[in-house]
Amino acid sequence: MSFIRQGGFESANPAAPAQYATAKPMRRKCLAYAAFVVVGCAVVIASLSAAPGPAGLFGAGLGLLMGAVAVLDARSFLIPDKLTLSAFALGLANAANESYGRIPEDIGLAAARGVLVGLAFYLLRAVYYRLRHRHGIGLGDVKLAAAAGAWLDWTLIPTAIEGAALAALAVYAVSRLWLGRPFDAAAKLPFGLFFAPAIWASWLLAAILPRS
Repeated sequence: MSFIRQGGFESANPAAPAQYATAKPMRRKCLAYAAFVVVGCAVVIASLSAAPGPAGLFGAGLGLLMGAVAVLDARSFLIPDKLTLSAFALGLANAANESYGRIPEDIGLAAARGVLVGLAFYLLRAVYYRLRHRHGIGLGDVKLAAAAGAWLDWTLIPTAIEGAALAALAVYAVSRLWLGRPFDAAAKLPFGLFFAPAIWASWLLAAILPRS
C-alpha cells in the first residue's frame, strides 16, 4: 500500500500514484489535440485566403487530410489507405471544379497524372529494393504520390518531392547532431511526415502565385 504525505501526515491512497502517473500522458494528449486544432484552423484560413470559394474549400480539405497523414505516419510509420484515397478523390473533384467546360477531360488528366506519379514511385521502390535488398519507400508513400499527382501539375510535383526530401534529410541531420549520434544510412524516416505537408504547401503556392 502506498502512502502520500499530506500536511505532515501519511495518508493511505493507493489510487494516487496511478493518478499522478496518468496525468502527464493525458496532459500531453490534450496539448497534441489542441495543437492539431490550431494548425487545422490555420490551414483552413490560409486555404480560403489563397483561393476564396469552392477552390479554397477543396484546398482546406486537402490540407486537413495531409495533416492527418503526417501525424499518423510520424506516430506509426503507416499511412491509411482511406486518407490517400480520400485525397485522390478530392483531387479529382477539385479538377472538375477548376475545369472550364472540359470536366471529363480534366478529371481524366488529373487521374492519369496521379497514376503516373504513383507508378513512378512504385518503380523507384522496386529499383531500390533490387539494389539494396530492402524497401526504401513504403506503399503508403506510393499511394500518397498518386494523390499528389491528382492535385498538382507537372511543374509542382517535383517541387513537392524535392522539398519533402530536403526537409526530411535536414531534420534527420539536425537530430543526429543534436543527440550526438552517428549517421546511419539504413535509418528509417517517415517520409509522409514531410511529403504530405509539401503537397498542400505546393497547392497553396500555386493558388497564391497567380494573384501576386
